[in-house]
Amino acid sequence: MRPTPAAKEQLLIRNADVITLNLTGDVFPAADIAIEGKRILTIGDTPPNFAPTRIIDAASHVALPGFWNAHTHAPMTYIRGWADDVSIEQWFNERVWRVESALTAEDVRWSAYLAAAEMIRSGTIGFADHYFFMDEVAEVVKESGLKANLAWAIFGEGNGEGMNPLLEQAVTFTRRWQGGADRRIITWLGPHSPYLCDAPFLRRTVEMAAELNVGLHIHVAETPEQTQASLAQHGLSPVAYLDSLDFFSRPTIAAHCVGTDMADIEILAAHGVSVAQATGCYMKLGMGVPLLPQMLKAGVNVGLATDGPGSNNDLDILQEAQLTSLLHKSHTRDATILPGDTVLRLATQGGARAMGFAESGVIAPGAPADLILFDFRKPHLRPRHDLVGNLVYAAKSPDISHVIVNGHILLDGGVLTTLDEERILYEAERRAWNLVGREFRSLRVYAP
Repeated sequence: MRPTPAAKEQLLIRNADVITLNLTGDVFPAADIAIEGKRILTIGDTPPNFAPTRIIDAASHVALPGFWNAHTHAPMTYIRGWADDVSIEQWFNERVWRVESALTAEDVRWSAYLAAAEMIRSGTIGFADHYFFMDEVAEVVKESGLKANLAWAIFGEGNGEGMNPLLEQAVTFTRRWQGGADRRIITWLGPHSPYLCDAPFLRRTVEMAAELNVGLHIHVAETPEQTQASLAQHGLSPVAYLDSLDFFSRPTIAAHCVGTDMADIEILAAHGVSVAQATGCYMKLGMGVPLLPQMLKAGVNVGLATDGPGSNNDLDILQEAQLTSLLHKSHTRDATILPGDTVLRLATQGGARAMGFAESGVIAPGAPADLILFDFRKPHLRPRHDLVGNLVYAAKSPDISHVIVNGHILLDGGVLTTLDEERILYEAERRAWNLVGREFRSLRVYAP
C-alpha cells in the first residue's frame, strides 16, 4: 500500500484589505485569504471543508506581497553607523575594505542573524546577498525561514588554464547550496565588479555560470566617475564593456547602474538584465540620480534594494520605496512620476523576478504564500482614502504585524518565531565592537 500523504497545513487570514498587485491592480476589502501548505488557495470566500489549523484576525489590516531586497551585503550590519558622513572613496578605502580583512566566519554568521531579524521585522521575505563566508549566510537563511539568492563575492585576475582559487571556492558553495533550505535558496556567482575583476576572470566566471546553469550578480556603473574611468581604460562604459565580454548571456543582477546612459539602458533591456536600485544609499553617499524612469520605459526589470547596512544604514525596503518615489518626483519636477503602485511593484515583483523567484510578488490563487500584514489601527494610517498611497507615503515598518513565507509565519503579532532575537542583539553587537577594535585599535569605539 502507498503511504497516505501528510495533510498540508492550512492557514486562514480573515477580513484583510488585500492589495494583490496583480495585473489589474485589484484591491479586495475585508477579504479572507486561505493558505494551504506553501501556496495561496483562495482570496475571498473560504473554500468548503477548509479546516485551518490557525486563523489570523486581520480586520483593519492590509495584506501585501512581501518585499524583496534585490541587492545587499546583509552581514555588513557590523559597521552600521561606523562609516558615516565620509566620501565614497574614504568609505571604501579607509573603512570597509580594511575592516573586511579582519572578518571571520563567526562574525558573518552573527551579523547575518542581525540582518535577518531586521529584514523580517521590516517585511522583507527574500534578499539577494553578495558577500563573503556565504555558507554562514545560507545557514541563517535556512534557520530564519527567509528566501534568498546568494552569491559569494569574488574578485581577481585570470589564472592561466586553471581556476582562480576564489572562483573555485564560490563554485563549491554554489553547488552545495543550490536549492537548499527546501528550495528557498538560489545560488549564483558574484564577481564584484568590472573594475576589480579583469577580462579573463570575468569570462571564466561566465563560463562557470553556464556550466552550473546559474546567474550572475555584479556591481555595475556605481557612479558616473566609475563610468568615466571605464571609458578611459576600455573605451567603453561598464555596461558596454561587460556586454563585449558576453557577460549578459547569463541571467544577471546589475547592482546600481547609476552612471548609465540611454545606450547602456538599451543593452540592459536587450539582454533581460535586472537592475537593483538602492536609492537611500545613493542619496547618503552622494552617488547621483540614476535614470530609473527611463529604465522602466525601456522595459528593464528593476528591483529595489538597500545595499549594505554599512552604507544605507538599514535594510528597510518600504523606506526605499518611499525614497525612490520622492527622489524622482523631486529630481524630474514631475509629481506624477513613479506613483505608489509602481514602486510597490518594484519592491515586490521586481526584486522577486530579479532573484529567480518570479512566482512571488502577487497575492493570487496558486501563488506562493509570501505576504505581510500591516496594522492600520494607527493615527498616521487614517483615513483610508487610498490604501496604496497610505502604504507608500505614510506607513512605517513597525506597522507590520505579520510576515509569512511559504505559508510559515516568521513574524507573529510583532514577535519573531524563528530567531532568538535577544541573543542575536547581544552577540552581533559584541562581535561588531570586537571586529572594529581588531582592525582599528587606535580608534575609540563605544563598547561598555
